[in-house]
Amino acid sequence: MTATQIIALAIFVAVIAVIVSEKLHRAACALIGAMLLVLIGILEPKEALGFIDFNTIGVLIGMMMFVAVVKNSGIFEYLAVKAARIAKGNPWRIMVYFMIITAVLSAFLDNVTTVLLIGPMTFSICKTLELNPVPFLMTQIISSNVGGTATLIGDPPNIMLGSAADITFLQFILYDGPIVAIVMIATILGFRLLYHKGLTVTPEKMELIMQMDEKKEIRDQVLFYKSIVMICLVALAFILHDNLGLKTSIIALSCAALMILIGGQDVEETVHDVEWPTIVFFAFLFIVVGGLEKVGIIHMMAEGMINATGSHYVILMIVILWVSALCSAVLDNIPFVATLIPLIQTMAAEGIDVWPLWWAVSIGACFGGNGTIIGASANVVLTGIAGRRGYPITFIDFLKIGGPMMIMSIILATIYLLIRFGGYWG
Repeated sequence: MTATQIIALAIFVAVIAVIVSEKLHRAACALIGAMLLVLIGILEPKEALGFIDFNTIGVLIGMMMFVAVVKNSGIFEYLAVKAARIAKGNPWRIMVYFMIITAVLSAFLDNVTTVLLIGPMTFSICKTLELNPVPFLMTQIISSNVGGTATLIGDPPNIMLGSAADITFLQFILYDGPIVAIVMIATILGFRLLYHKGLTVTPEKMELIMQMDEKKEIRDQVLFYKSIVMICLVALAFILHDNLGLKTSIIALSCAALMILIGGQDVEETVHDVEWPTIVFFAFLFIVVGGLEKVGIIHMMAEGMINATGSHYVILMIVILWVSALCSAVLDNIPFVATLIPLIQTMAAEGIDVWPLWWAVSIGACFGGNGTIIGASANVVLTGIAGRRGYPITFIDFLKIGGPMMIMSIILATIYLLIRFGGYWG
């Protein structure tokens, strides 16, 4: 390795190490790493900007602004109470319905937003039923990461992969959707074995749930109906974006602009609700990974993986699936996927048909987030809220549930990928 390669790799490793240590905000880590690459001269300023995937940034900003308006209608609280009443106050049914709602919402919203919207209603309903909310919260965390795997906009890794590999919204549903459905069914069955016996309440408590009125959760009726229409239009626009000839970022930003226009909400509040530190993190992380690509480290890694698997691409696919899952369980899956993208693109440049590999990364990185309490942002956020409310969930507590669930999902994903792509390379 040359001195330049060693410096670029050292900067990358240092950025990841500090992110994992949580000694410094991850956005600051990425910014410092990117600026070091420019100041040292490994990247020119214009060259550095060229590594930023502005399509991914646009999708994130657009969907965050869209949700910031829609949530003011009370539509998510309405769904939660409605589901609890449909379940007739039965705690097991409520748990299953909340899992399904969380998975579906996570397919169209970011996972953190989903758990932030459903979490408070979970505490409220569990308080009414006099039940420990931790089992409910665990099922929602697992469901959010599984559900987010199903679509292009459900999880940041998918947004990045879709942009890099030109994968459409509909293709994500067709390729990731089946395994998401299978894993969700297996997850529900797994949680039934874990929690069903402990979810017993008196008929009087169940009746209190039936007395709740979901209509009272609607804060703005006009915005409520507008939100329903716009959510349907957003989903349709993403499904048809390839036919329309529009990038996903244009769809997301256009829908956000229209929602702001018709929503009648405070624009400054809407803009403030965007997770700008996350946006900054993404932008500068692309530059840090770009440094590795510029000096040839990514090319070396690609050749190493191909040589290690002896050019047996089915084995390579399964290795990528498991490595993605295990690494995403203990590392932030965003920088991990940001590193894998140019690696797979390098393999493609060498003549390998990498189509199945993109799906191995998507499924592995998203499902892997369930492995530990730090595996995904939704895990950290919701367990943090639980702790502040007097229901602490430790790393080991989470690992006992999330670890087996993650392993089970990756085993099922391995079987799925072998069936779907086992004969792909002939």
